[in-house]
Amino acid sequence: MAFSNQNLKYLRKQRGWTQEEFANRLNIKRSLLGAYEEERAEPRFEVLEAVCDLFKLTMDDLLRKDLSDQKGSYLNARRTLKMLSGPAEIPFVPVKAAAGYLAGYADPEFIDELNTFTLPMLTGGNYRAFEIIGDSMLPTPSGSVIVGEKVNDLEEVKNDTPCIVVSRNEGIVYKRVQKSIKQRDKLTLVSDNPVFHPYTVNAEEVIEMWQAQVVISKANTQNRWDMNQLASVVSDLQQQVSSLKKKMN
Repeated sequence: MAFSNQNLKYLRKQRGWTQEEFANRLNIKRSLLGAYEEERAEPRFEVLEAVCDLFKLTMDDLLRKDLSDQKGSYLNARRTLKMLSGPAEIPFVPVKAAAGYLAGYADPEFIDELNTFTLPMLTGGNYRAFEIIGDSMLPTPSGSVIVGEKVNDLEEVKNDTPCIVVSRNEGIVYKRVQKSIKQRDKLTLVSDNPVFHPYTVNAEEVIEMWQAQVVISKANTQNRWDMNQLASVVSDLQQQVSSLKKKMN
């Protein structure tokens, strides 16, 4: 028994596409897609090939397996298989997708829509890449891409480890993480650029953390500090030291 017709409908609904949207991706008419889904016509081979390419399925899976029996878990199963075989496919979260990521970070369909790439030195793990903007982590320049490995247990993170921290209130930030024995429910996020002051977040607000493994930046974006910038940093540090001395006295 061939399952291709019902699988087309199932896959479309998994992505939340209308028949028009799915038909456009397959370069066919909406009416023809409707005929396929209603089993009034058999999909042409080139259409099936396009579906396999789009969803990264084998032709055998598309034709012979009822994907709906797996209740959407086939995407997770496929992703796990990728992680175990060769370089990991790394989903890339650009700045323009940051807002959507906060809502879709746990949605397999959303993650599956992100562009991916591989790095030969990273295998057998759960990695994600985030584009960062701003000067808070200089000398890491704005526009760099941070490739992080998923942190499953906060206790495993050592102090001053650079991480991508995803939280409900702060969004996606790249900082060094500091923990306190006295306040286990708090995390201090520290910038490499001393102009930016550390701040604390509630640990329960953190929904994801990715420990930095690789930093990718363009060769011509390395920032060089001029004397005015250095003077500003020194002045800021002096003010911080003076403030600390007053508190201690």
